[in-house]
Amino acid sequence: MTIPSKATSSAPGELQKSGQGDLVKRIAAKISAAPDLDEILLDLHKEILTLFEAEDLTLYAVDTDKKEIYSKTPNLQAEEILRLPINEQSLPGFTAKYLRPVNIVDAYNPIELSSIHASLSFDPTMDKKTGFRTKQVLTYPIVAENKYLMGVIQLLNKRTGSKFTRKDEEYAGEIAKALGASLHSHRTRSKKPPAKFDYLLTTARIAQNDLDNALAEAKKGHQDLESILIEKYKVPRADLGKSLSQYYKCPYIEYSERTIVDVELLKNLNVDYLKNHHWMPLKRDRLSIEILTDDPSDLDRVQDIKRTFPGLNIRFAVSLRRDIAQFLSSTTGQSEAAKPAFAEGNISDILGELVSEAQEEAAQESGGGGLDENDSAIVRLANQIIFEAYKAGTSDIHIEPYGEKRDTVVRFRVDGSCFEYMKIPPSYRRAIVSRLKIMASLDIAERRKPQDGKIKFKMGADKEIELRVATIPTAGYNEDVVMRILAASEPLPLEKMGFSERNLRELKDIAEKPYGIVLCVGPTGSGKTTTLHSVLGYINTPDIKIWTAEDPVEITQIGLRQVQVQPKIGFTFAAAMRAFLRADPDVIMVGEMRDKETADIGIEASLTGHLVLSTLHTNSSVETVTRLLDMGCDSFSFADAMLGVLAQRLTRRICKECKESYRPDEAEYAELRECYGTALFDKNVGVKYDAGFKLWRGKGCDACNRSGFKGRIALHELLLGTDRMKRLVQAKAKTEDLLKAAIEDGMTTLVQDGIEKVLQGQTTFKEVKAVAIK
Repeated sequence: MTIPSKATSSAPGELQKSGQGDLVKRIAAKISAAPDLDEILLDLHKEILTLFEAEDLTLYAVDTDKKEIYSKTPNLQAEEILRLPINEQSLPGFTAKYLRPVNIVDAYNPIELSSIHASLSFDPTMDKKTGFRTKQVLTYPIVAENKYLMGVIQLLNKRTGSKFTRKDEEYAGEIAKALGASLHSHRTRSKKPPAKFDYLLTTARIAQNDLDNALAEAKKGHQDLESILIEKYKVPRADLGKSLSQYYKCPYIEYSERTIVDVELLKNLNVDYLKNHHWMPLKRDRLSIEILTDDPSDLDRVQDIKRTFPGLNIRFAVSLRRDIAQFLSSTTGQSEAAKPAFAEGNISDILGELVSEAQEEAAQESGGGGLDENDSAIVRLANQIIFEAYKAGTSDIHIEPYGEKRDTVVRFRVDGSCFEYMKIPPSYRRAIVSRLKIMASLDIAERRKPQDGKIKFKMGADKEIELRVATIPTAGYNEDVVMRILAASEPLPLEKMGFSERNLRELKDIAEKPYGIVLCVGPTGSGKTTTLHSVLGYINTPDIKIWTAEDPVEITQIGLRQVQVQPKIGFTFAAAMRAFLRADPDVIMVGEMRDKETADIGIEASLTGHLVLSTLHTNSSVETVTRLLDMGCDSFSFADAMLGVLAQRLTRRICKECKESYRPDEAEYAELRECYGTALFDKNVGVKYDAGFKLWRGKGCDACNRSGFKGRIALHELLLGTDRMKRLVQAKAKTEDLLKAAIEDGMTTLVQDGIEKVLQGQTTFKEVKAVAIK
């Protein structure tokens, strides 16, 4: 029944000296006077066991709403609360139902049990779980004022091995009487509302009087309590969900189109029944199933769910009744929600359509669904994922299958950070991947090696975007798909790129030079191409001929002659540059210097009267010099050609809608100063830690999806090709010597530029450290 404690009996001499009767009176007096009954019962645990010479004690309190009893005070070794129905399926439940004490010698003896009541039984589940062997049992009802059931006291295993005595029953009655009076007194004194709304009260989301009124209104039956709290008393759904989650000790799930229900689980269930009883299956894995319900503690409902899904472990998540109904409606295709103007339905509607279109038989291929890549719902689902990704400002879409037993995860990267957007049931993983491969003109039969392709996707009558698609085979004969959205756009003016005053001035100066080479460096996705197009936009005038070689052509400008390279047919960056040199250029922009050949041609072009712009994947501006020399480029030629190297990073911008200032502690100020460089901080920044010093952060709001960040800003590090720097490059100086000279010439590093933007309130130091500090 419960786990045995380690309590030991007191010495017989001590017990005889005090007398059992005196001990009973002392225990009853302590119970009656205790301000905190749970705490005093823990203290009295050993004394009560000594009085009855028992091995274990459990006190059950009654929950009248649930028609059950539950262990009121935790056993000294137990880790969970035991809940029992008030019926004949357990000895404490029988005592609670009939208000009769039970005193038996062997709980496992069906003859002895049936002599008390024909339906009385003993549940050995806890014995099997703990290894404790229940023998003698004495249960006694706890009643207040001879009419109110308050609970049950249960004693297990007389140490002598015999039945609990008649005297034991009398003593149990006296203690139960004291407990009943005390419990009733505590209950009548306490005006505490239902525990599941404690969080709302403690956080002042609702006043006690308003909660009482809402409870009274809900009892009339016209509307459920949660809906009343949301609509009439304006309780935020997130706070209501947190309160329910804390009370039921399980996750709270709010309705969202991103949350996809495993439609296979609904095939044999009556949707109207699920709506009326406020529960539904959400998803499953090999051994367990997750159930969404408004009341995980409803024992009748729990039993019904267990009968529906026998042999599976049940995991509960709590939700509002309205959300469960919305999940069911959208999943089964009954949703009346408005569809996007683009098109063909929202995500949940499409997944609901898969229910009716799915075939009854399992697919021939292991783990495959009943639908293929040409099914209308799969086509619409693929289209809608791309459409919603574009709406959300996503740069990359990740489709991640995990095999036949787990959901396929769809993740979006927004502002440089990935988040889980939705889940697709595993039975459709093959179909959705195949559909995207068809859209990218890839071989759907080839799953063993990576493939690359592109999708031209029409957003409407006059809007088209391009996606770069990469498929990668993963474990379990699955394939991941990663799609980068290449939204065609106009270049931004240099003044709006977030450059410091010095960097903007110097960059404009070198961009106006008639020849030389300018490099923009950084990791993938750091905005290098965007920056170079802004530079080209600054110098793009009718008297200048500009050629660009890109892969792909993402940003277009009138006045530029832009070329898409095709490495598969031998039209590489190097080949494009050779062609440009025969096409009377003034400025050449190369998408990337991937090899020595391209770098040599670029340097040569810059020395023969052309301005060359390109990108490179390096960590910092000074490391770029070392990288090019390691590739085999001539140090004298590169030194003569170098105008500047711009290193760049993107970091998240504080959301303007929820931005707030705060006063940091002195340690945070000291860290900023130290990372900038103490002497340079005092010289360049000069901000003191005084009463007016403050930084900024985002509180989190709907506009930024509660993250506190929306959009991104660039950090820059501009290394100039000064005479001193050219001499160091020719001498193949060490990276640290180049860096020291650059800082002395006025360069601010990525970290320093980031700290200046932190002090301006554009981002946080944590974000700067995430992208700019090794």
